[in-house]
Amino acid sequence: MTFSASAPAEDNAEVTSHTIRDALRDAIVDRRLAPGTKLSEADVGTIFKVSRTLVRSALQALSYEGLVLVERNRGAFVASPSLEEAHQIFASRRILEPGILTLAAGRITPADITHLRALLKDEERLMDERSQSARRAEIKASGDFHLALADISGNAVMRRFMDELVARSSLVIALYGQSAISSCGHQEHERIVDHLEAGETKRAAALMLHHIDHIEADLDLRPKKSTDLKEALLKGL
Repeated sequence: MTFSASAPAEDNAEVTSHTIRDALRDAIVDRRLAPGTKLSEADVGTIFKVSRTLVRSALQALSYEGLVLVERNRGAFVASPSLEEAHQIFASRRILEPGILTLAAGRITPADITHLRALLKDEERLMDERSQSARRAEIKASGDFHLALADISGNAVMRRFMDELVARSSLVIALYGQSAISSCGHQEHERIVDHLEAGETKRAAALMLHHIDHIEADLDLRPKKSTDLKEALLKGL
């Protein structure tokens, strides 16, 4: 769907608050909208040709997911997770994902294995590219692998939790990633699928925990000391 930048006289019937939420969500997860970016209701409404009421509903939904911060008298902003929030996000993943993997192992089919390996092949292709758009796509592909495992588990509640955790992880990576791209280890993904295909559930779950540790280890989550202006400037002289 294509949206023009002209101001709407009335809501575009093709666009709902869910449409807006999903579009903004994708832009945040893909890191096209950086943490701290202001999300003006008027600007978003103009882009989608809808009223501010629909935009406000979409932003409120994203705030429930922790992706958007809505401040009274200031507006809405892409969330900027604190260090403590970042630690909590990965702590939650350590609790949830081994369980998802165990459920998935009991339901996985040859077709599921084929689908997972297709995702891995796409992820590998993106790793070989050097453009910024490919880097963003690789991060999304890494998240899609984890969401695919949640789909296979058959637990809709866990799938919704993972949807939020993967999205919030992307924000954390955008803020605290030490390298140009902080994404999941592709080889670890492959080994997890190998274990699932071989029926080695415990090994797959143990590797998932190691894998989440690996993701977090690539982030700079050390507490930052405040630096005064004089100290900051003198260091550069």
